[in-house]
Amino acid sequence: MNRTVAIVVFPGVQSLDVTGPMDVLAEAGRFLAPEDHYRLEVIGTGHGPVRCSNGLALIPDRHFSEASQAYDLLLVAGGPQLPSARFGEAFDGWLHEACGRARRFGSICNGAFMLARAGLLEGRTVTTHWNDAQALAQLCPQARVEADRLYVEDGALYTSAGVTAGIDLTLYLLARDHGADVALNVAKRLVVFTQRAGGQSQFSPFLTPHAEPTSAVAQVQRYVLAHLDGDLAIADLAKAANMSARTFSRVFAREAQVTPAEFVERARVDAARVMLESTALPLKTVAYRCGFRDAQHMRNVFNRRLGVTPLQFRQHFALEV
Repeated sequence: MNRTVAIVVFPGVQSLDVTGPMDVLAEAGRFLAPEDHYRLEVIGTGHGPVRCSNGLALIPDRHFSEASQAYDLLLVAGGPQLPSARFGEAFDGWLHEACGRARRFGSICNGAFMLARAGLLEGRTVTTHWNDAQALAQLCPQARVEADRLYVEDGALYTSAGVTAGIDLTLYLLARDHGADVALNVAKRLVVFTQRAGGQSQFSPFLTPHAEPTSAVAQVQRYVLAHLDGDLAIADLAKAANMSARTFSRVFAREAQVTPAEFVERARVDAARVMLESTALPLKTVAYRCGFRDAQHMRNVFNRRLGVTPLQFRQHFALEV
């Protein structure tokens, strides 16, 4: 049975959000009977060629107003300008109805914003690029945004994280349609993992400066980063801020938007990530210098926060040293 898969594109779309899933499904044809091949279609928000964010030009098969069939899978791609981009009420209405007709629908990267504006994410669990997760949660507070997932399935709705996660999602859907062996063969052809370890956190920085640079909290944050191998107990941090422990905890949480303990652990993880990427130091040395009790403690924290071990992180991201 041929399945028709459509991807919505727009001016400034991220080309890999489109070509990644399409290449997965096109390569699948090597391992499927002709009657099982996917039929791929590109739908434009406007008329004529679409210029991608990298300059590549795409020619949609049809304008959205001409796309009235019930697709097996309807995906909307993402792009750098998408969180603030609008495509009009006519498009939002069409997208809402088209996703209702489709057997499955979803988004690649921050294409989730298009779904949100079409009223398709209320009460749903979704993901998007880690850098846009907070903005999506603000746009659609009725949705549960899981910022550390590579892709999320919620009934007929499928959403993926940034850019290459569209390949992860499509391989998952391919395995659902035709079995794990076909997905594995396609992954080998594309030289990618069928299922990557960990979530988005391993690609994103934990430390986002929330406090005003001149505040006492910012002063303590700088103190933490300079003394990661110390105890960094609440009493020590409060002393550095010239506050009582109770006042310090309250003020820090309000201004930094995380507790002092949470900030300290994030700082230690980020420092360890830098050392794992840029040095060949033994894991126990990295753990000591970053303030973990030992290498096992660092392993436990990495697994909980990033979904990978320190060794796996080094293997994925280490520079030549």
